Amino acid sequence: MNASQCTVQSALLLTQLLERLEASRQPFDAGQYRLVVERLSSLLAQPGIDWQPLLARSAAAAALYENLHYAEAGLCRRDLDAAMRAEMAARDAIEAARRQPFDHAAPGAPTDRGPP
Repeated sequence: MNASQCTVQSALLLTQLLERLEASRQPFDAGQYRLVVERLSSLLAQPGIDWQPLLARSAAAAALYENLHYAEAGLCRRDLDAAMRAEMAARDAIEAARRQPFDHAAPGAPTDRGPP
């Protein structure tokens, strides 16, 4: 096994550990979490290794990788289609709400019409 294969295997194990920590319902030591993130970060920062298979399998590793390379690539691993659809749906919902007549009285609030 060559050095890059060892690096990928180590990153895979650290990724699995990170995912277990993040999914844990039991409290864990913040120092332990920090150590796992630091070690995985140092591996993901190594050039010349194709991290795409690992990043496709792990949202935690993908988020960490994206944060490490944000200066060069921005939010390159985010699903832009889904984000754009969500933004367009929000815009449509806001427009639909603007077209609806606005009732200034809260439901069940007394009105100024006087006695019935």
